[in-house]
Amino acid sequence: MTPRLGDRSHPDSEAVEAALAEVTASVRACRICRDRPSGTPLPHEPTPVLRVSTTATICVAGQAPGTRVHASGVPFTDPSGDRLRAWMGVDAGTFYDVGRVAIVPMGFCFPGQDARGADLPPRRECAPAWRASLFAAMPNIGLLLAVGSYAQAWHLGPLARPTLTETVATWRELAAAGRRPV
Repeated sequence: MTPRLGDRSHPDSEAVEAALAEVTASVRACRICRDRPSGTPLPHEPTPVLRVSTTATICVAGQAPGTRVHASGVPFTDPSGDRLRAWMGVDAGTFYDVGRVAIVPMGFCFPGQDARGADLPPRRECAPAWRASLFAAMPNIGLLLAVGSYAQAWHLGPLARPTLTETVATWRELAAAGRRPV
């Protein structure tokens, strides 16, 4: 039997785990959106939210934390998380089992709200700074669930359709194309 990278008996598992620990610590310490923003600085102290492991086989790539998640530090602890778990057909215990499910939003911190009180889109700084190194250190991801238009545009690239609804409607075609996380 061939060992998997997530299996501690694999010769590279310690190196992969060390790489993931290093990039995760860097993400948690990140202050790009406050100190060197590509737009208006983040209006509050950055509090990156993510859940990653070298053994996870599923990755939920969401948008950005909302106000509840900003306060709790746990992704999808809001009505959107309840809906997502129901759609996936999993309970909270399964969903939050970091050894099985990674959660990597497009923007790691709550981006703030607009004048009407709606959440702003994910910060533009996060994805280019961290996604490649995070996914490189999670070699067992076999299924990526891109939740929302920003995640779909990033992960599907030219395969993403003009609208979220159109992209979701063509999921079989997209799955057949075999697009992997990048």
